[in-house]
Amino acid sequence: MKILVTGASGFIGSQLVSRLKQTEHQIFCLVRKTSDVRLLKELGVSLVIGDVTDQNSVTQGMRGCDWVMNLANVYSFWEPDKRVFTQVNVEGTRNVMESALQTGISKMIHVSTVVIYGKPQDIPFTEESEAGSVRFGEYSRTKYMGDQIAWEYYQEKGLPLVVIYPAAVLGPGDPKATGKYLQNLLHRRLPATVFDDSYFTFVHVKDVAEAIVRAAEKENNIGQKYIIGKYQLTFGEINRMVSEITGVPLPKFKLPDFMAMFNAHLITQIANLIKKPPLWGMAIDQIRVMKEGVRADGSKAERELGMSYTPIRNALEETIASLK
Repeated sequence: MKILVTGASGFIGSQLVSRLKQTEHQIFCLVRKTSDVRLLKELGVSLVIGDVTDQNSVTQGMRGCDWVMNLANVYSFWEPDKRVFTQVNVEGTRNVMESALQTGISKMIHVSTVVIYGKPQDIPFTEESEAGSVRFGEYSRTKYMGDQIAWEYYQEKGLPLVVIYPAAVLGPGDPKATGKYLQNLLHRRLPATVFDDSYFTFVHVKDVAEAIVRAAEKENNIGQKYIIGKYQLTFGEINRMVSEITGVPLPKFKLPDFMAMFNAHLITQIANLIKKPPLWGMAIDQIRVMKEGVRADGSKAERELGMSYTPIRNALEETIASLK
């Protein structure tokens, strides 16, 4: 199959392209002029210049392709200009879905996130659980809106859609929130830990890439959702595991929840004024998500895609090795 991958230069995207290179598929990657494409060039895939915010470039990039794997998004808990979340996660998603419809793509794999479920009543929640009524931040809100657009194209226009919902992704090369948090722990930059009893569901980045490929290659699964993630651990458990692996002692002080929220509000306001990312990753949107936690059940992917999840300690060891 000829496959167009958007977001191919990102954390998950680069792992996906590496995995796809092990198959017989032909890989095309939609990349912006400003994207770091060194790894993609090393992998020998075909590069198409474009941007999901420019529908014409997306449509041109899709022509002649059979499948699309849409990973393009703004994954961030703070941006100096919040409009970028809507531009990419909402309108960009709409452009990709519309172009797929126009070019007759036979399978669209859209990569969403478990945080679009907010705080559902089901604990842990599954693909069929009803999403909670509140999203915790601009990233979660706009990814939810993009998710809704994708399903509208499936239900109302017949787009051949499959959606992947990764949990919190761990692995080497993570430049985003989780990777920065581990880096701060490793280098003893955190003055205190927060939300030690808050649960999150974690997954190795290679498992996410594997799930995307398996979902694409599986027959008769149009209209299916797959949560990708298995291991539900508290931040306290993750912190202790990092300390065991590295020998680095954890911060002695645990910040009470109300103080964490207060400090995050203050630090985010300062960041908004000076247009620089919040200290210690304490953007209020990130802190809200950490406080609420995510307990998701990714066993459907085990049953239907034959997934075998990598132990989280392995993911942490690989991540820490890359950070060192």
